[in-house]
Amino acid sequence: MDAVETKSATVFLKPPWLFKGSALYQLHLVKAATARTFIPKEFRLVEAFGYTLGGFFLAQYEDSPFGVFDELVVIAGIVWNPPTSCAWAARVLVNNHDACLHGRKDVGLPSHYAGFSKRIAAITEKRRDTSSGFLNRVGVGSFVRSTIKHLDIQVSEIKDSSEAEFCSMRLPTSVSQSTLGKSWMGPLVKMSLPSFR
Repeated sequence: MDAVETKSATVFLKPPWLFKGSALYQLHLVKAATARTFIPKEFRLVEAFGYTLGGFFLAQYEDSPFGVFDELVVIAGIVWNPPTSCAWAARVLVNNHDACLHGRKDVGLPSHYAGFSKRIAAITEKRRDTSSGFLNRVGVGSFVRSTIKHLDIQVSEIKDSSEAEFCSMRLPTSVSQSTLGKSWMGPLVKMSLPSFR
């Protein structure tokens, strides 16, 4: 990774940077004490009852200044950025060296290079037959087996010549189709990301 740091692939790029693709944004409650370990002391954490809103952002970009790449952003929590608030990235993993460098140098993100492995897997599940409503209510309904497709994603951080698994996800078909860019799952979203450098 050190060799990549010596060049700047983003010298010629001026904002606004345009990224097109599909994404999944999953929100979770995070303990405020845990979130504070990732957020600089000069920023005030948005919290209620000892919790803030964190989660992750998983994206597959089909068009960007750096070409096609995947990104996983782990969000520690929400910080005040008057007059509004914004999500604080605790970790950013991308599988494109130039995008990684751009995130660090131009945007101030904690970007790291990673490998993304994706595969669609079929899983057979046993579930109650919904056509026999009364029998299900009294506990004697029948079960049916159905095959459901999932998208399995493994993300591994790569440092020098070593690789460490960071996370593994299983997304249902409706989400996986969107993530693969094969169907439309929502409105076109335009985002402006602040720089905290």
